[in-house]
Amino acid sequence: MKMSLKSAITLLAVAAPSFAFASTWEIDSSHSSAQFGVKHMMVSTVRGSFSNVKGTVNLDDKDITKSTIETTIDATTINTNEPKRDEHLKSPDFFDVAKFPTITFKSTKIAKAGKDKLNVTGDLTMHGVTKPVVLAVEGPTAETKDAWGNVRRGATATTKIKRSDFGLTWNKALEAGGVAVGDEVTITLDLETTKKAEAAAPAAKDTK
Repeated sequence: MKMSLKSAITLLAVAAPSFAFASTWEIDSSHSSAQFGVKHMMVSTVRGSFSNVKGTVNLDDKDITKSTIETTIDATTINTNEPKRDEHLKSPDFFDVAKFPTITFKSTKIAKAGKDKLNVTGDLTMHGVTKPVVLAVEGPTAETKDAWGNVRRGATATTKIKRSDFGLTWNKALEAGGVAVGDEVTITLDLETTKKAEAAAPAAKDTK
């Protein structure tokens, strides 16, 4: 069936509202990180981080609750500023990075939680186990341009999980009672994203 140029333009005009407010943002791994904190010996908190955080945010600028986010964290980059501990955390006792080198999050629902705040529900996959979690998000920030013309936005997300839910069960009992490593883990994601350039629409052809 042939379509005239006028008909094609009319069709595009009708369809435009469905995608006109969507934009794609890539996570800038050089300016993003994932941090965690867990109790040690029941008396202090050990903190660490992962680098090489990647992913994509499909942002609906008209209705942010229709947006989606997918993130991948390189588990092999774990860093607690103690090399021996880091090697232990990479071993089968904990993350077993040789078998499970990545940690992923994929959103399933986004809800507003106040001014510039969101609750992002999604599936967290770690150590071969997938569980639903809710991220408390501050942001996204307003758009800003860097010195090279890239459009950027940022956000911070936090959540708490039990590592035992993901099969990370290694521990040692203390003589005075309690355990060496806490079960509850606080996670913080600091994300900076860059707006992906929109692809140019193909030129319309008159097939009349």
